[in-house]
Amino acid sequence: MENGNQKKVQIFVSEENLRALLLDVFSKTGMAQENAGMCADCMVQTNLWGIDSHGILRLPIYIKRIRNKVIKANPVIKKTGGNRAFELLDGDDGIGFLVGKRAMQRALELAEENNIGAVAVTRSNHFGAAALYAGMAADRGMIGIAMTNVGPNLVVPGGSKPITGNNPIAIGAPTAGAFPFLLDISMSAVSGGKLLLASKKKEKIPMDWATDSKGRFTDDPDKGFSGFLLPLGGHKGFGLSLAIDILCGVITGGAFQFGIRSMYKQPELPSLTGHMMIAINPGIAVGPEELKDRMAEFCSTLKASPMWDESREMLLPGELEHFKQLERQEHGIPVPDDLFHELSELGAELHADQTLEPIEA
Repeated sequence: MENGNQKKVQIFVSEENLRALLLDVFSKTGMAQENAGMCADCMVQTNLWGIDSHGILRLPIYIKRIRNKVIKANPVIKKTGGNRAFELLDGDDGIGFLVGKRAMQRALELAEENNIGAVAVTRSNHFGAAALYAGMAADRGMIGIAMTNVGPNLVVPGGSKPITGNNPIAIGAPTAGAFPFLLDISMSAVSGGKLLLASKKKEKIPMDWATDSKGRFTDDPDKGFSGFLLPLGGHKGFGLSLAIDILCGVITGGAFQFGIRSMYKQPELPSLTGHMMIAINPGIAVGPEELKDRMAEFCSTLKASPMWDESREMLLPGELEHFKQLERQEHGIPVPDDLFHELSELGAELHADQTLEPIEA
C-alpha cells in the first residue's frame, strides 16, 4: 500500500488512442468489428465520465473470460418470452455491454409503442456502469432505469457472511441543460472496482468500505476485495439489493443469489448475470417542451440551493461526470502506471496492432 512518501504515477492517454486499442484487442478475440466497437465505446465513455472503477480496469478480466469461452464474443441474443410492454431476452452468455445495449434498445422500442417498456435479461455478464443504459433513454427523451444483479459480496448488518450482491441501479432523465440527470449507485458503500483501482494506485481505503475474509474492517484494498463489501446505508441498501435481485433474477427465471458466479473468483464459469431495463415515455403525461420546462425548473431549484461554503455549489447527478468528460477530452484519460503496463502487455500478448501512447498531461 502507499506510504506517505510514495508518489502515485498516472499516465495520460487520449480517448482516440484508448478506443483504438480496445477495438483492436476485442477484435483479436474473434469479436465482430461492430461488437468490438460497441464494447470499446462503452468502456471509453465510462472512463471519460471518471468512473474508472468500471472502465478499462476491467479489460483484462473480460478478455480472460472470453478466452476461457465463458463469455461469447458474438452472442446470439434472442427473445424467449413476453409480449406487449414486457419481454424476456436470453443473453447467450454474451459480454454485458452487448446484451445490455440490446435490452435497453428493445425497452425503448416498446416504450414508443406502449409508453412503457421493460426487458428482463438472463444469461448475461458484467455490463460495466449502469449509467450507460439509463443514459440511452435520457438521450431519446425518455426515462431510463437500468439494474443488474451480482453474486453475493455484501455483508449485511449483523451478518457473518455475504448473502446478497451490491446490485447497482441507474436512473436517467432528459433535462434542458448540457447533460442529462443520471444517477448511478450500487448498494454497497463503494463498488468492488473502487478496491481494484485503489490497489492499482497503491492506496489504502477507508475503513467503512469493506472487511477482510474474516469480517474484520480493513484499509487494505486487496484484503477487502478478497473479503466482503459493506452496505450502503445499512438496512436500506440491503433491502434495495434484495429488491433488485428479485427484479433481475427471481421473477425472470434467471440466476439469483448464489446462482450468480463471480467473474474474478470463478473466471472459468459463466456468470449467469441478470439485468432489468425499463424505459418510460413521459409524453403520456407531458409533452417534450413542457417536460424540458419542468425539468429546467427542477434543476434550477436544486442549483440555487444555498451551501454553507459559499464557494461551492450543488451538483446534480450526472453533472460531475459531464465536466469530467470535458476535462478528459481536453487533457487525456489518466491510467495508473501498473494498469498502463498491464494493458500494454495484454495488447502485445494478443498481437494487437495498436499500442497505448502516453501524452503530456
